Amino acid sequence: MAKLGFLKASSRWIRKPAPGKGPQLHARWLTSRRDILRAQRLRCRTFSEEFGIRISPFGLDRDRFDRHCLHLGVEDRSTGALIGYTRLLPGETARRLGGFYSRNEFDIQNLAALPGQVVEVGRTCVHPDYRSGVTIAVLWGALAQYLFTARVDYLIGCASISMADGGDGVARIMPGLRERYLTDDSLRVTPRLPVPRVASCEASAPCEERGSMPPLLKAYMRMGAKVAGEPCWDPDFNCADVFILLEVSKMSRRYRDHFMAKAG
Repeated sequence: MAKLGFLKASSRWIRKPAPGKGPQLHARWLTSRRDILRAQRLRCRTFSEEFGIRISPFGLDRDRFDRHCLHLGVEDRSTGALIGYTRLLPGETARRLGGFYSRNEFDIQNLAALPGQVVEVGRTCVHPDYRSGVTIAVLWGALAQYLFTARVDYLIGCASISMADGGDGVARIMPGLRERYLTDDSLRVTPRLPVPRVASCEASAPCEERGSMPPLLKAYMRMGAKVAGEPCWDPDFNCADVFILLEVSKMSRRYRDHFMAKAG
């Protein structure tokens, strides 16, 4: 599918800060209809560019879960632009809907008996001009604050690896994830549509030489998350989705303190 025309220059998406002023980032909950539309527009533009697809002729990425989720955004106060985003679906709400969004891609029956409160995170994205790491730190700081305040026990969700390269990146990244981050067998999920096989990298190669993890996936792993099995192929988004599982009580103290400091 062809890319959308407005993706040829990401700087066209948003207004630049005034000369001499750097970004002034802050996170907040998005509750108004206008804010949700801004988030859906950011999602559409980011995913279209990242995965090389045309998501919607209307310029919005939206689904039936949006109206039931909590929406968290990061804005640049110097411009008023929304430049980072994620959404959260609490387990109680998911049960009323018939299950989490990730259930569409994975058989997650093994996770049904997880004790305590489970929350699903998804649709996370950052504007290309703001991917220095600061935006995700501010976003994750607000997320961590929510996890502790709401007494969430487990965070689940998907992190995507683009397959615009034909799947070579997936083949290079997955060996390292299997070696270092796999959950116990009892907590594995099963992809409903496995990623097509491509030539894997040499097993003897060091993990860091096999392939660079996408920033979001790397951030999850640094937080202390685990990978709950093999990835699922999402042909609509031209990507491989990796299922992540984070036991909040075991979140890396270093990154918990770092993210919480960013959240103030």
